[in-house]
Amino acid sequence: MIRFLARRFVSTLFVLFSISVLAFLIFFATPGVDPAARIAGRNADQATLLAVRHDFGLDKPLPVRYGLMMKKLFVTRDLTSYVNRGAKVIPQVTQAAPVTLSLVFGAAIIWVLASIGMGMLAGVFRGKPIDTVVMVVGLIGISMPVFWLGEVVNLFTQSRLHGSVFSWVPPLGYVPFSHSPFGWFKSLIFPWLTLSILYIGIYARVLRSAIVEAQEEDYVRTARAKGLTERRVLFRHALRTSLIGFVSLFGLDFGALVGGGALLTEVVFNLHGVGKLTYDSLQNLDLPVILATVIYAAFFVVVANAVVDLVYAWLDPRVRRV
Repeated sequence: MIRFLARRFVSTLFVLFSISVLAFLIFFATPGVDPAARIAGRNADQATLLAVRHDFGLDKPLPVRYGLMMKKLFVTRDLTSYVNRGAKVIPQVTQAAPVTLSLVFGAAIIWVLASIGMGMLAGVFRGKPIDTVVMVVGLIGISMPVFWLGEVVNLFTQSRLHGSVFSWVPPLGYVPFSHSPFGWFKSLIFPWLTLSILYIGIYARVLRSAIVEAQEEDYVRTARAKGLTERRVLFRHALRTSLIGFVSLFGLDFGALVGGGALLTEVVFNLHGVGKLTYDSLQNLDLPVILATVIYAAFFVVVANAVVDLVYAWLDPRVRRV
């Protein structure tokens, strides 16, 4: 197990390094891209451009520029924005990250618990009315776009029924947990539900298919032949192997959402998270902020996949020998 962990740790570091190099080359070394022109402004003369390149180290060789950029980003943490002069990049990311993490973690808890319950229910009672109802409900959830569902939720909670049923719902925005834990919960309960509905339907259908397939396997039949109860067969044998595909899908989706994939939910509910920060930076072509958010997103995607590998090893010991 230790060798397995060591291999995954080394591969994680290598992937993060490769992504940082690739992102740097795309944003700072692509032909036709001149960060100095972006910093100096449209009407800057040649002398100003040369001075800006020198001040920001843009006249140095690419390896040196990459090293300086990574040093400012991770060591001295004084990398500044090209658009908002003097504004440091790291504080912008660290202010946005708790918003996105709070949103995605809460939604993930809801969609994992709900989808496991629905998937198991549909898998155990396959072919029966309850199976059909669960799958139809899941399909409805998959079919509703997040931006539309969020606007409908806001229509009722912030406007139509705000004075009566939803008077306890605060205005759109994020309340820090350190400021008010209950206010934090109230500000995120509907964003959690909105974001999780899509994934509940997808994951329930995936788990249902895996459980149905697992129940036809020889090891499940053998467990039943030994006299084990249906509950033990389901939880100890069928569900455990069925979760492998579930976990794999979760790792990819969770990493992508934390990395900025929850943009639509953040915009609809006025949550200034990483997705919103990345979108605004792309609109302004603020390269340092874009680079920081890309590396941030890559970190969570890679870490999520590394955690998935560890869960694989726990669910199926044969993976440890791969």
